[in-house]
Amino acid sequence: MKITARIGMVNYINTAPLYEVWRQTVQRADWQVTEAPPSLLNRLLHENELDLGFVSSQEYALHPGEYRILSDLSISATGPVGSVFLFSDLPIDSLDNQLILLSFQSQTSVSLVKIILEEFYQLRPRYRSGSITLAQEEEKPVAILAIGDEALRLSVADRYPYRLDLGEAWQARTGLPFVFAVWAVREDFCRKDPDTVLAIHLELQRCLRQGKEQLREISATVAGRVLMDEEACYRYLQGIEYDLSSEKQEALKRFFEYLISRGEVPAAALPLKVCGKH
Repeated sequence: MKITARIGMVNYINTAPLYEVWRQTVQRADWQVTEAPPSLLNRLLHENELDLGFVSSQEYALHPGEYRILSDLSISATGPVGSVFLFSDLPIDSLDNQLILLSFQSQTSVSLVKIILEEFYQLRPRYRSGSITLAQEEEKPVAILAIGDEALRLSVADRYPYRLDLGEAWQARTGLPFVFAVWAVREDFCRKDPDTVLAIHLELQRCLRQGKEQLREISATVAGRVLMDEEACYRYLQGIEYDLSSEKQEALKRFFEYLISRGEVPAAALPLKVCGKH
């Protein structure tokens, strides 16, 4: 059987309203799905081992000539996101020159926390990337950036006295929502097989619509992954947004402007290339 599309999916709780429905209802053996954290999907898409997938917003900005963004789909939040936190033993404004451990699971959140601390708070922390469990002989970080289910577990554990919700901090400064992930499609795949891109896009949108209608049921199904009660999971998922409205696109542009000014991505990241209005 010929594989007609290689699709990257993130299996965090925040994608459950879409992905749980996809797994139950999309029966396409020719659409090969790879589950992985955003950082791995970023690499696979860039290396042409995937055709499209949910990737970090920054991945699009890093390689804008390679991708288009599917319209109407994102992982975003207006204000608190609830699963992208800087957890700290010290008050956030006391983190100058302190060691912060950065999750390797998402490029976007790593850049965002640096923007918030360095541009908004005017701090210059020290950073280390890796797992949240470090060897005993290494310097213990004062703060940890965690995302997705890992952040939800740490939040439930209530181990750290201070926490900064990155979506909330971004909105407080910019007045805009924040887009953590987008559906990126390789430019060459768009040109080669636009009908498959359209079919997948429509299925993603259908799954999302159905998932929103079944949000309580889905919350009950996935809450146990992070020892969260069903009601807390439901409230969390209600705060996650999945659209890519004009305001969300404006928020993406603002984020990319910061990345461009910091030399992290090329100026060609703007303007956005959004495709697939249906």
